[in-house]
Amino acid sequence: MGVSHHLYEVENWGVGELWETNGRIAAHDPPTRRRPNVPTNHPRGTPGVPTETVSDRPLQNGDDFVPELLQRIHRFFVGERNDFADVPLDLDDCTSFQRDVMEALRLVPWGEVVAYGELAVLAGYPRAARAVGTFCAQNRYFLLVPCHRVVATGGIGSYGPLGIAYKRRLLRLEGHGAL
Repeated sequence: MGVSHHLYEVENWGVGELWETNGRIAAHDPPTRRRPNVPTNHPRGTPGVPTETVSDRPLQNGDDFVPELLQRIHRFFVGERNDFADVPLDLDDCTSFQRDVMEALRLVPWGEVVAYGELAVLAGYPRAARAVGTFCAQNRYFLLVPCHRVVATGGIGSYGPLGIAYKRRLLRLEGHGAL
């Protein structure tokens, strides 16, 4: 089982990382101003357009969804609606609770938000709001499982090490400026 690692850059957001294995996404880290593990020969092309990737292995037949996914991610960051619900994820090590929360969260539309408790109900676990919060804090599928759309009942909630400002920026990008 090979894993390919892809770096991409989004103008005004930074460098993100995507890991793919067997035609599924294993993890997706958000673009940030920090430049993690970027080799000095990082292909830049047109600034902000992820047309090339740096990979631990070349793309194989059937892996061609990665370049298209990188283009979709880029288009998201310029304001194009995209829910990424069709992107296959590697969920082999997920619990049934995590899978249920992911499935429910991937159905929350662009520009809408849901409270932690509401997401727990949608996932079939009506008393698991705190567990949903823990799930969101540990989400390894940035954008593909859009935890930025999950808010506290009394406000925006948290957003891990990226911080509330990053979460607000994502929500504003989706047209939700009230928080």
